[in-house]
Amino acid sequence: MIEAGSGRLVVDGCGIEYRHLGPSPERAPTVVLLHEGLGCLGLWKDFPERLQAATGLGVFAFSRPGYGRSDPVPLPRPLDFMEREARTFLPQLLDAIGFRRGILLGHSDGASVATVHAGAVGDLRVRGLVLLAPHFFVEEVTVAAIEETRRRYETGDLRARLARWHDHVDVAFRGWCETWLDPRFRDWDLREYLPYIRVPMLIVQGLADPYGTLAHAEAAEAESYGPVDVLALAETGHAPHLERPDEVLRAVADFTDRLFRLHEARPPLAANQGEE
Repeated sequence: MIEAGSGRLVVDGCGIEYRHLGPSPERAPTVVLLHEGLGCLGLWKDFPERLQAATGLGVFAFSRPGYGRSDPVPLPRPLDFMEREARTFLPQLLDAIGFRRGILLGHSDGASVATVHAGAVGDLRVRGLVLLAPHFFVEEVTVAAIEETRRRYETGDLRARLARWHDHVDVAFRGWCETWLDPRFRDWDLREYLPYIRVPMLIVQGLADPYGTLAHAEAAEAESYGPVDVLALAETGHAPHLERPDEVLRAVADFTDRLFRLHEARPPLAANQGEE
């Protein structure tokens, strides 16, 4: 059983650093955080603490394989590594922490992993998705922004800044950058999973995000089976949870209230209620 605190797990043969806040996943609904392509446990900053306070739920954050203080992964990454992570690694992680019900909250690449898991695995423990700046397909603006990020990594101070957070900084950066900039990756498309998502979804998109546009939220609204709420934030970039934390936390708390507090506070129907 995972209790509040920090530690390390071995999942699918990979050592994973984690931090858990609030009640154990075996006892209460839990929000599992899936970070972006250059993120890690530490780069959520104080968002997990504020999220736990705002929702009252458990919050489990970790560094995905190849990031932060977690074990490195072999390079080059396969072009479908996010799908593999969603189908193979994430179910094992949820089992390992005793996850029984909750939501997946993913940022950028982490939102892609959450999307595939919800659309392909059919995990009934996952009651909803919160997707921050999600990617379902490749846009030209995304490629251009990643090319600029590569330039800053190779010629500026970005590598040194990221090295404070990642034990294997070149693995973290190259695994992300070289995948997205591979010409074959232009055909990457997750929209096929959207019609199979049967749970409510909250999408948060910054309107000044250099890495993506509202086209992803519009695709989810058009294709997803479950209800989709969209929070579009003006003058906000790729990290709305850090740039506009108050608005994001209010939206997530309202979303989780509807999923858990209000729903679970209602008395159960009698066994014969509603029968003809």
